[in-house]
Amino acid sequence: MSDLAEITQRLQTATEQLTAPGAPFELETREVNGIPLRVYKNAPRTLPAALAQAREHGDKTCITYQDERYSFNEFFAAADRLAHYLVNQAGVSKGDRVAIAMRNYPEWMMSFVAIVSVGAVAVPLNSWGRAEELGYALGDAAARVVICDIERHVLVAPQLGELQCKAIVVRAGDTDIGEATSWETTQSAPAECPQVEIAPDDLALIMYTSGTTGKPKGAASTHFAIGQSLHNFNLHAFSSAMANPEAVGRMMESGFEPSTLLAVPLFHVSGCYAVFLLNLVGGRKTSIMYKWDPEEALKIIERERITVFTGVPAMTIAMLESAAFEEADTRSLFSVGAGGTACPPHLKDMIYGKLPHAYPGTGYGMTETNAAGSSCTGEAWRLQPRSSGTLPPIIEMRAVSPEGEVLPRGEAGELQVRSPTNMREYWNRPDATAETIVEDGWLRTGDIGYVDENGFVFIVDRIKDMVIRAGENIYPIEVEGVLTAHDKVIEAAVYGLPHPQLGEELAATVYGRGGVTAEELRSYLKAHLAGFKIPTQWVLASEPLPRNATGKILKRDVRQAHLANWEYN
Repeated sequence: MSDLAEITQRLQTATEQLTAPGAPFELETREVNGIPLRVYKNAPRTLPAALAQAREHGDKTCITYQDERYSFNEFFAAADRLAHYLVNQAGVSKGDRVAIAMRNYPEWMMSFVAIVSVGAVAVPLNSWGRAEELGYALGDAAARVVICDIERHVLVAPQLGELQCKAIVVRAGDTDIGEATSWETTQSAPAECPQVEIAPDDLALIMYTSGTTGKPKGAASTHFAIGQSLHNFNLHAFSSAMANPEAVGRMMESGFEPSTLLAVPLFHVSGCYAVFLLNLVGGRKTSIMYKWDPEEALKIIERERITVFTGVPAMTIAMLESAAFEEADTRSLFSVGAGGTACPPHLKDMIYGKLPHAYPGTGYGMTETNAAGSSCTGEAWRLQPRSSGTLPPIIEMRAVSPEGEVLPRGEAGELQVRSPTNMREYWNRPDATAETIVEDGWLRTGDIGYVDENGFVFIVDRIKDMVIRAGENIYPIEVEGVLTAHDKVIEAAVYGLPHPQLGEELAATVYGRGGVTAEELRSYLKAHLAGFKIPTQWVLASEPLPRNATGKILKRDVRQAHLANWEYN
């Protein structure tokens, strides 16, 4: 039996044991949005039910932020005071939308807990958004209250009257906040969370997509869907641990308490679910970064004895390549995650070279699936570093041709997902909902990919990013993966430009080091790729490529900059 077949079998056996009748992740069939689906029988039906487990962790350290520390008791006392204020002073009722617009602060987390605990709908907003973008989301969601930091309050304050939205401002200091309420005022309320009856099918969250292709859409999800997603993360953790006993054994023998560095935004599903909520419910410490900085991350890892780091591949690479890495005490660091976008081919060697006993991994999920999807950790990732992992039993995935034909395994097409973790709808967008959620509850991902014969998911590219040059389909993600393996390339974006004869021409923008040249990169690519996949148009950038708040390169902006000087524009 090959190593790959062996780890696949171990994962399957572990999953079967964990999901058997009477086991913690027992499966049952439940109707979700009118469609019978497999679900986890023991998953929390509502977020307050999940949070009840978190409240049992008492005086253990829950959150650290710079020199601030909060125990679980202190965290929930603050959240309960805010919950009491929202209901009794701000007039928030079940089903009302309450937005959160701030950078990564402890108050972000406390606000989320307070909102969902009283049956209101949490609406996290992109803290990188400008005034128009924030105002659009507040208006679209018809938010009754926005809880924001002082920087976001400056942006939204002129719009709040017209939006009929109240503001609660955190960390305002001595700044005049006008008619808004200070966070400190909410904390004078009793630490008593009002009791509200919440049903599994009630909405809990409207999370707006990044909006890189137009106005952002609000993915609206129920308590039940989020509970299934959280339980699904735990199933993967348990099954992967059972399939990787030696690696997990080393971690347990190290003596370091499990803890996670939060380096990604809380308004994104990876930060909100995979870090914040999972750690909160599981009784693990979360150390918050205000904004990403690899040297600061290493200081926090050393000071707080962080065991888990997760970020997009560019963040992981920046940390491992930092000159400070060799000096930092990273003995506690065990699990290194790199998700959100494709892992470059050289990342595996970099991780194991710097952290020989690491337990790395990646995965695939979307805002619209509440972060649930495939997962790949430990030995599976070592053997299949370009894969996004295997699927859990509650998630079905298929590849579909442009004509709507379901394709056989191993053949690439648009991936569609059906799962109890999927969003219910796009808020106020029945047109977009109908385009995305098609017959029998299948959700169109907009990604090209396939599931291979061993059950591993491979993402080929985004449909909208595919370039058709002289009739040949080119997937930029493949070219980018090869480019970023070049030792002089820091980051790269590959995209299409309009061409009157070819339809599209392939172009690349590269941010590199050491005086790298386009000719050097062309020669390098010729050794690895077919000729039609090699860009003919090059831009050598003098500064890092633009990224959104979740660390993804803004390819549209990069392409637009090139188009401005393109002869066929």
